[in-house]
Amino acid sequence: MNQPRIIGHRGAAGHLPENTIVSFRKAFELGVHGIELDVHLSADGCVVVFHDETLDRMTNGLGAISNYTSADLKKLTIDKTHEIPTLAEVFSECPNEILINIEIKDSKATEAVVRLISQEIKSGRSDSNILVSSFDWNILKLVRAMNADIQLGVLTEKNIDAAIDFAQSIQALSIHPNHRYLTDETVLKIRENGYQIHTWTVNESADIERMKSLNVDAIITDFPDRI
Repeated sequence: MNQPRIIGHRGAAGHLPENTIVSFRKAFELGVHGIELDVHLSADGCVVVFHDETLDRMTNGLGAISNYTSADLKKLTIDKTHEIPTLAEVFSECPNEILINIEIKDSKATEAVVRLISQEIKSGRSDSNILVSSFDWNILKLVRAMNADIQLGVLTEKNIDAAIDFAQSIQALSIHPNHRYLTDETVLKIRENGYQIHTWTVNESADIERMKSLNVDAIITDFPDRI
């Protein structure tokens, strides 16, 4: 049975508030091979690490994150304690050997994300340890047009055939399907087309064991310690 790489979903979101520095540090402590995080763009063009389009669920702020400057966002708190981190701050916290899977939620952030990635690689981070993914496949097209070398992952709920076709058009590294829709057949199809399989968000023991039996390349999970 394959031992897949472990990617901490929004850090170690099952243990600490998602997409916070403490959550990423916890994931590193638990021995992950990579972390997955989400990014948006602030009103003043800063790439910030946050999942939702609005601040309401996770912070003491209200409304769209894109309406706030990075300085204003830093005044807000998650769980009354934690700041919203910038992507640059996460880069500075993340060991070089850890894969960083950046999911771009808003196309407006794309250019700034590509610029930050380029700076990181120039500063010595391996380009093999950075991966950009998105459910918005037009964003992945934009990334590829801006930089031919950035690794791309095609996020999909269950449309494996369309994801494979699109992955071919942008020279992607991986397909990122919902684990519930992976079968021996779909795994074989992805493999035959030459793509890695990074599946999400796998938290329960039975699902983890099933993904291992399917020999996926990476499991994205809220609980890295369960893999």
